Amino acid sequence: LLRHNATTMWESWWRSEDLYSRNHPMLGAFAEWMSSSVAGVSVHPTTVGGRQVLFWPQFPKSAKTLEYASAIQGTPQGDFAVAWRFEDLPEDKNEYDSALVMVRIRLLVPPGGEGFMRPPFHTEEKFTIKHALSIPDLLGAKSAADGECSNRREARMGFPYSWEYDRINSRWYRLRSSKSIGTPCLSFLFHTTLNDITWSSSRDITQTFAEGTDERVAPGLYEVIISNWQLEKEVESPEGRTGNLFEYVKKNGSPNCNDESSFEWDINDATHII
Repeated sequence: LLRHNATTMWESWWRSEDLYSRNHPMLGAFAEWMSSSVAGVSVHPTTVGGRQVLFWPQFPKSAKTLEYASAIQGTPQGDFAVAWRFEDLPEDKNEYDSALVMVRIRLLVPPGGEGFMRPPFHTEEKFTIKHALSIPDLLGAKSAADGECSNRREARMGFPYSWEYDRINSRWYRLRSSKSIGTPCLSFLFHTTLNDITWSSSRDITQTFAEGTDERVAPGLYEVIISNWQLEKEVESPEGRTGNLFEYVKKNGSPNCNDESSFEWDINDATHII
């Protein structure tokens, strides 16, 4: 859509001058998925008035797919924010689907709000959490980060390709383009002006997640570290499409999938539907 200069959601991913509507948001669910699952922040399904938020990032298996993500969830209480990134990545990008790396996550909970941190699927990695002893100048960091991102957009530092589907060979492929589509920018939570934050001592929450319990986070700024995160090659379906959900769950399992063959999800997964 972006490659064709779309500023609205179309009825179809494919371009047509007369067949499809140009204002038809039935395919817009991916926008909610990007913030709630890719970045990992959504209004908690049991909350009232948006006071509680669920932090539940679903990292890609390979850093070739994505190296970082972030999102802001506005509520009457204020803005909740999350940002994560893979760190200690190897110089050789051919190892982006096999390296052992660290994941750094930052969470922001506004005054009067409450957050719940949930790990991505079942995992055996070590998790630690710490909080900022005093709140830094977040508004200044956001202003600086927004300015740098605007400069990147003006310099057209986007993606020089889009994903297209080859119907003859039944495969997805990257179509090179002279246009710069989108502009990746790091979150203000990772801006260099926040490098001097004074943190509390780290607390190990590995057992909490191993028991399937969410970690409650009160108002403040937090940093979660996941040690020894193993990158893997993304799962491909028989048609060659990366990230096929059924193949992924079939291989890795899910804490909220009772029956992989019929995909009968329990109520805890409703956050991905709301």
